[in-house]
Amino acid sequence: MANSTVPRSRAEAETTETASRAADATGERPEKRKLSGKLSLRLRFRRDRTLILMTLPAVALVLVFNYIPILGNVVAFQEYDPYVSDNGFVAMLESPWVGVEQFQRIFADSAFWDAVRNTLVLFGLQLVLFFPIPIVLALLINSVIRPRIRAVSQAILYLPHFFSWVLVITVFQQIFGGAGIIAQTLRQHGYEGFDLMTDPGIFKFLVTSEGVWKDAGWGIIVFLAALASVSPDLYEAASMDGAGRWRRMWHVTLPALRPVIALLLVLRVGDALTVGFEQILLQRDAVGPGAAEVLDTYVWWNGVRNQDFSYAAAAGLIKGLVSVALVLAANKVAHFMGEQGVYKK
Repeated sequence: MANSTVPRSRAEAETTETASRAADATGERPEKRKLSGKLSLRLRFRRDRTLILMTLPAVALVLVFNYIPILGNVVAFQEYDPYVSDNGFVAMLESPWVGVEQFQRIFADSAFWDAVRNTLVLFGLQLVLFFPIPIVLALLINSVIRPRIRAVSQAILYLPHFFSWVLVITVFQQIFGGAGIIAQTLRQHGYEGFDLMTDPGIFKFLVTSEGVWKDAGWGIIVFLAALASVSPDLYEAASMDGAGRWRRMWHVTLPALRPVIALLLVLRVGDALTVGFEQILLQRDAVGPGAAEVLDTYVWWNGVRNQDFSYAAAAGLIKGLVSVALVLAANKVAHFMGEQGVYKK
């Protein structure tokens, strides 16, 4: 009869041995360790100190470039003047406080609400037309049997992601612009040409199409990784039960993708107010701000470019708070649907 005190797995055995060594080094009694049922903080630190030291540079970078700059949002409540001092920190301390005046200016500006409307419309189009495409492409790639054909297809789909937005817009201009290939071909055959690149009415669909062409292939990586973890035994069992290709996809493949889809959907909803700064800024003059102005370009033109930094900080702070609220709300919906989301309950 096996001894009940023997660890049930190799991992538990290694953990127990590590804990014993750490306890011997620190002088902790085995009786106390057995009663506690878990390792103390000191023992866990001794066990994982190498991993902790490896993560310290990454933690330092996140603190310096992501968290410490948050303190600069204080200028949203000031009339910030960078020319008060050569030191930016001193300039913040000496700039006058104006309370919520910057926020009142933003909410009273009709251009701000136009930018919000354009941003939400673009987000809706990208969510409906862009988000499902990487899922469909991943299912198609996963169904390809020959590895060489699959590798070539993935390379072709990944390639546009590495193009800059300047190059992407140039390609679309050469195809759909007034002097593009399609317009010139129509004129040569006696038809009237067109210029989709300067049409405000279809600009949002044009921007979405550019995003699909550039990043849809890159988006399949996560879904292919999720599909690689699906056991082939499930497909074999479904086939033996008489399930065809569509049944296997509906009952085996898609359930395996549900957690990943839920997670990416939550993150995408949280990023709803960011719809592509560089892409839209490059095409803003061609269609006008009425069709192309979004929150990011609004902050740039009305805040940063005019050196009204307090106004820009206030607009950015509003955007950040709304994005956090959207992430929390979307995560609650994911929990309600039985998925984990960004974090557990």
